[in-house]
Amino acid sequence: MKKEDIVKIINEKYSNYEGYVQFSHRPIDKDKDIFHNGKKVEISDESGFVYEAHFYNGAESIAIKQINDSWLVSVTQLSEVQNPEADIKTYHAINGLKVKMAQIWKEAEDELCEDMKVLKLKKVVFAGFAKGDDK
Repeated sequence: MKKEDIVKIINEKYSNYEGYVQFSHRPIDKDKDIFHNGKKVEISDESGFVYEAHFYNGAESIAIKQINDSWLVSVTQLSEVQNPEADIKTYHAINGLKVKMAQIWKEAEDELCEDMKVLKLKKVVFAGFAKGDDK
């Protein structure tokens, strides 16, 4: 799949999401790579490829990553977050942006706890941009 193809998919399927795209050849540019409110991904002057992209629409988080010659698309429902107050954190990012990340914990048997079920961190996903003065 060419970069134009993945950008077309991003623009068609995720235009109502907020998110960002990381290109392979340069750092994230706040004006070009961070988008919301229907802003489209532009590739007119890009020499690299889409390395990864993350999107959020209030209910689900989408991660798109290039791995060798394939694309991994991971969809996570934010309803999987067991304790939103504790498991969704805000982090300071580039250019003063604040990024929210959600931790997904699942019960699993743990041999170090005599095979009792314990919560284990399964993944951390993009959960949008924080607004205002959140810390």
